Amino acid sequence: MFTYHTSIRQKITFGYYIGVIVIIGLSLFTVIELWYVDKKVRFGEVVTEFFDATLEMRRFEKNFFLYSKIEDYHENIRYIEKSKEILTTNMQGYKNLIVSTTMKRLLEDLDKYRSLMEQFVSLAGHNDNAKLDMLRNEIREKGKEIVTIAENISKTERQRIQNLLDLIQKIIIFAILIFSIVGIALGQILSRMIVKPLKTLEAMMEEISAGKLKTVNIVSKDREIVSLISAFNKMLVELELRQKHLVQREKLASLGTLVSGVAHELNNPLSNISSSCQILIEELEDANIEFKKDLLSQIDEQTDRAKNIVRSLLEFSRDKEFKRQHLSLKKLFEETMQFLKGQVPSRITVSLDIPDNLTIFADKQRIQQAFLNLIKNALDSIEAEGTVFIMACRHMLKGAIDERCEYQKDRGQCTGECPIKTDTIDIEIKDTGSGIPAEVLPKIFDPFFTTKDVGKGSGLGLFIVQEIVHEHDGCIGACSEPEKGTTFIMRFPIKE
Repeated sequence: MFTYHTSIRQKITFGYYIGVIVIIGLSLFTVIELWYVDKKVRFGEVVTEFFDATLEMRRFEKNFFLYSKIEDYHENIRYIEKSKEILTTNMQGYKNLIVSTTMKRLLEDLDKYRSLMEQFVSLAGHNDNAKLDMLRNEIREKGKEIVTIAENISKTERQRIQNLLDLIQKIIIFAILIFSIVGIALGQILSRMIVKPLKTLEAMMEEISAGKLKTVNIVSKDREIVSLISAFNKMLVELELRQKHLVQREKLASLGTLVSGVAHELNNPLSNISSSCQILIEELEDANIEFKKDLLSQIDEQTDRAKNIVRSLLEFSRDKEFKRQHLSLKKLFEETMQFLKGQVPSRITVSLDIPDNLTIFADKQRIQQAFLNLIKNALDSIEAEGTVFIMACRHMLKGAIDERCEYQKDRGQCTGECPIKTDTIDIEIKDTGSGIPAEVLPKIFDPFFTTKDVGKGSGLGLFIVQEIVHEHDGCIGACSEPEKGTTFIMRFPIKE
């Protein structure tokens, strides 16, 4: 059945479009608000102009009353008309600002005010002071009332503009918060959908680069991620296959070492058998039966010895299923040293210090291969006279702690760690060779890392040793000091 997979590109495009839509929305909102504010500010200017006109109207009114200049009267009338014109021209705006009754009253007051001014001018030539004083007071009261209304309108409009600006400020802050929250949420969603699988893939690649070849299994619906994981897993299968070939090559190299040692070991029993046979041929006619039986017994004994050597070689070389059993650790190392006997130079001494009753729960073939590689490395590191120490003991844990490289203080630089929280069998293989440089030490267990010349090492020896130790639920570390030697420490949990 066809399964549709989204893609990272689609998700990023979708997120981009959402961001663009939000930005356009905020921009439109801002434009509309700015237009509305501009409209209010312009109307505020009209209100201010109306208020200023009423003030000018009152000023020329006072000047006319004080100096009786006809020019002041004309200016007063002009500002009355200007005020009425402002009101009638911006009728709709004022209706939104004040109630219609107040608007109507304001226009009526302006008309009344003008009428009173005209009456006052018409009576100015008569000597009716009482009538003039009464008109003057009415004009002043009406003018004051008009200015008060205009001032209140101006204050109301300014307050409305201020309230609008405060509201817009709050809306903008709220919009910024919402936009930030949406942006963060969208970023988190994209991170979970895109970055998280890539981070997981990166972490798995780091594990794989450390030699842990395991299939990448990341749940993702993205086409790019699915395609990448599929291609990566195919590469892992191919890499694992090639690594198996390289491991087999390393095993064959170890087998070559064994064959060399076995050839040396077989030479002695075969020489003894040959000598006994020659003596038997020469003494065939001799009547000493006991002597002949003794020679035949020696031949049989040497044949068994050769057979045991060949059997050990076959056990090591045979590709068997991983099967653990309790093995005598001392006998295991003694047999391993028999394989290497022909490879040990006369200038090097091998010291074996292992209790007779110490056993290890392991697959004989695999663990022997690990021991063989470590001992061979120790022998190769000693260029002059020296000693290889092989020690083992039962380590009783003192407390539920991670005893990581306790020996580091007095043994120089170390690499590796052993977080086994149980009693262990500790095995140390120590040499008095040239040691390992501090900058190289952390890399010695990496696959394909070697300090030997090209063609003299695959760089898989210690990597294979580490893999074998891990197969047995153990751990391995190394400490080294230049010119003083190297110590490899292995710990295996005790299995009763």
